[in-house]
Amino acid sequence: MAADGDLKLGESKSGLKKIILLVMAVVVVLILAAGVYFYFLGSESAPSAASDETAVSQSAADTGKPSGPEGNALYVAMPRPFVFNVPGSARDRLVQIKVQLLVRGSNNETVALRHIPLIEASLTASFASANADELVTTTGKDALKNKALSDLQQALLEVAGSVVVEEVLFTSFVMQ
Repeated sequence: MAADGDLKLGESKSGLKKIILLVMAVVVVLILAAGVYFYFLGSESAPSAASDETAVSQSAADTGKPSGPEGNALYVAMPRPFVFNVPGSARDRLVQIKVQLLVRGSNNETVALRHIPLIEASLTASFASANADELVTTTGKDALKNKALSDLQQALLEVAGSVVVEEVLFTSFVMQ
């Protein structure tokens, strides 16, 4: 009969071990879940800090304190990408370009935002005069940017009376 008592005592120890292991597994899972939660929560708080810095730089631009020769560098995004066909020697190509404009100072930003339709028309005309064989090379893309910039500056000079845009930047360039 002593053998039966030993057997029951051994079963209670293994049951206790199972409970301890189960509790430890639950604690490890909870710790991992909390780590994942804080990892993703931490990545969401980082952009808000960056947006706070943007707000500070925007308020500095609004106070009229220039950081450079004419003011802070600001970027004006075009609301839509430019999609157009260009002729090539072998075949015509479809091109999509997303553009942002570099302006200096909040006054130039305001003028650029006010004249978005004129800017879009000027850039569309410049882009439509391109050739697919030239756009394949980096030199051709740079030449297109320079032509677009000079055409845009001329158009804005006639309407706004000053050079508003300092640079035309291609943020995306896709040619099929």
